[in-house]
Amino acid sequence: MNAQARTKLLRALEARFEANMRRHEGIAWAEVQARIEGNPGALGTLLAMEESGGEPDVIGQDPTTGRFTFCDCSAESPAARRSVCYDREALDARKENKPRGSAVEMAAEMGIDLLTEAQYRELQSLGAFDTKTSSWVETPPEVRSLGGALFCDRRYDKVFVYHNGAQSYYAARGFRGLLRV
Repeated sequence: MNAQARTKLLRALEARFEANMRRHEGIAWAEVQARIEGNPGALGTLLAMEESGGEPDVIGQDPTTGRFTFCDCSAESPAARRSVCYDREALDARKENKPRGSAVEMAAEMGIDLLTEAQYRELQSLGAFDTKTSSWVETPPEVRSLGGALFCDRRYDKVFVYHNGAQSYYAARGFRGLLRV
């Protein structure tokens, strides 16, 4: 990443951080920036989150390691990460009308983790997300082994967890991710 792109990304992250202090009370931007700059790989991952519409922001800090947790905080599921099935197995199972990829593979390529159901609920405590879209979440092996996958959304001011065939994909379903720096 060149210096201009790096500066632009850091400014966007700082502006979002300052505009949403309720998501990370007690955390100073200078600490976050120092942690990002000390981890060159994090910049590339944060750029991928930003460019795909995730609007990454800090949502916490691990008290033991000091690592900051960035999460996709876009109001709706990131636009460039929609219309994907759950994982490679699901993608390979589709014979026709294959989606452009899978949530699990895209997240790995970006260097982020899919949110678990608990992490998704925690994110929802910080604001109203996915009120018109939905997001795949990490699916327990016992559900996935039976062909299913889980996704979540927020409707009627409640968080809902649903199931679907892992090979399904919809224009309004994407995925959110986490990065620890």
